[in-house]
Amino acid sequence: MKLLLDTCTFLWVTKGSEELSPKAIDAFADPKNEVCLSAISAWEINVKYHLGKLSLPLSPDKFIPKERKRHLITPLDLSEQDTLHLYKLPAIHKDPFDRMLICQAIEHSLTILTPDPLIIQYPIRTLW
Repeated sequence: MKLLLDTCTFLWVTKGSEELSPKAIDAFADPKNEVCLSAISAWEINVKYHLGKLSLPLSPDKFIPKERKRHLITPLDLSEQDTLHLYKLPAIHKDPFDRMLICQAIEHSLTILTPDPLIIQYPIRTLW
C-alpha cells in the first residue's frame, strides 16, 4: 500500500507520540508499505513554524529531511496535475493544505494516514 502522511501524522511519528493509533503505527511500520510525505506538508510545517505556532528541535529545512530519512519516508513533490484536481473537490474542508493532500491522494492512488474527521469524508482511502 502507498501511504501519504497527513502533516500531524508526520509530526507525531517524529515524536513517537501516543496520538498515533495502533492501526496507524502498524501501517507505518509495515515494510511492504511505501510511506510518503508531501511537499505540501513541508510547506505547512514551514508556515506554522515561522508563525510561531509550531516548535521544532531544528529549523524546518533541517528537521524535515532529517526525520524523513530517519523514518524512511519518501518525498512527494506537488505536480501541476495534483493542483488541477482541486476544482473537482467538494467544499467539505476549507484547509488549503489538507485539500491539496486530498488531491495528491486521488491523483497518486494513495491512502492518507490521518485522524482528521473532515478528510475522511472525501472519496479517498484513509486509515487510522
